[in-house]
Amino acid sequence: MTLRTLDSLRDTVGSLEGKRVIVRCDLNVPLRDGVITDDGRVRASLPTLNALINAGARVVVCSHLGRPDGAPDPKYSLAPVAQRLSELLGKPVAFARDTVDESAQQAVASLEDGGVVVLENLRFNPGETSKDDAERAAFAARLAALGDAMVSDGFGVVHRKQASVYELAQQLPSAAGLLIATELDVLDRLTEKPERPYTVVLGGSKVSDKLGVISHLLPRVDRLLVGGGMLFTFLAAEGHAVASSLLEKDQLDTVRGYITEAKERGVELVLPTDVVVASGFAADAAHEVVAADAIEQSSFGASGIGLDIGPDTAAAFAAAIRDSKTVFWNGPMGVFEFPAFAAGTKAVAQALTEIDGLGVVGGGDSAAAVRQLGFADDQFGHISTGGGASLEFLEGKKLPGLEVLGWL
Repeated sequence: MTLRTLDSLRDTVGSLEGKRVIVRCDLNVPLRDGVITDDGRVRASLPTLNALINAGARVVVCSHLGRPDGAPDPKYSLAPVAQRLSELLGKPVAFARDTVDESAQQAVASLEDGGVVVLENLRFNPGETSKDDAERAAFAARLAALGDAMVSDGFGVVHRKQASVYELAQQLPSAAGLLIATELDVLDRLTEKPERPYTVVLGGSKVSDKLGVISHLLPRVDRLLVGGGMLFTFLAAEGHAVASSLLEKDQLDTVRGYITEAKERGVELVLPTDVVVASGFAADAAHEVVAADAIEQSSFGASGIGLDIGPDTAAAFAAAIRDSKTVFWNGPMGVFEFPAFAAGTKAVAQALTEIDGLGVVGGGDSAAAVRQLGFADDQFGHISTGGGASLEFLEGKKLPGLEVLGWL
């Protein structure tokens, strides 16, 4: 089977004009005091929504936001997202104060052709994320009653078997939206015959979060660059002391295995040669650059904590990236939220904008970092909207939200 698309949906249900189309987006944006701090996921939903609006569909947008634990919680309301969506679409967007009850039913019934409504946070209903198949199916049935067809476009949730992602796609004629189709095209280019040299840059806090993707990609890549908190487990695996830096002792043997495998496969494993070590985990912490094999020799001794790759490493990483034809990057190089420890992440991001080839920012914290550091989305080949989903795809896992759309 092949992925069902908007074109195949038209083949199934005919003209979309006047049809109620439920669109499962991923509008899980960061909020601070009710204000969206990064609207990247909202903007990523626009191509599919505009395609449906232009086709005369009556568009019912649904999404989750945060983890409200199956009950309404005002701080996780999608109301600010509906407002932002209205601004970006340049037209009124209605907002239903519940997911499937009276407000949602009335709002959907009031839609005109080309109109848009956003339902309240799906996770205000326990059926959305229930472990019980029947409970999820029952909630999906109530959602399905609001629509004639379903478009799945929330790539960030396709690795989850949740009611609006999986069961809803079974209960209505369903297809993938343009965002999912784009994400899959890019990920396919990363796994099937990528242009070489092919470099993967991994950061973030924990090696354990990246075990699957390292295992799956080692046979496929030319270079693996390791930064972020996970670098200290690699350094420790090589026998270096890392002071009070983040260390997963239970992963040392696994990491030693990766180091050995990289050598055997001829993969260039690039680890930091210098590190920014701080007196503590704080934006204003005293800090200095030390050699990666001399972390405990910093002014802070055994209490020092590594919070970024050093300038020499940043330059080496940037050179390796610029020398590549294909780059996948997931995970910041340091604590980019603190300006003093953002230089490594910024150097990687800058280099990714300069490659002659495909540069992919793998969603999650990496996407948040590039925007916070002042980069524009269009400076990169692609910014994924689904960090976890991207990693699981690259691990070779089956994703239920894709399988239900025909992707095998």
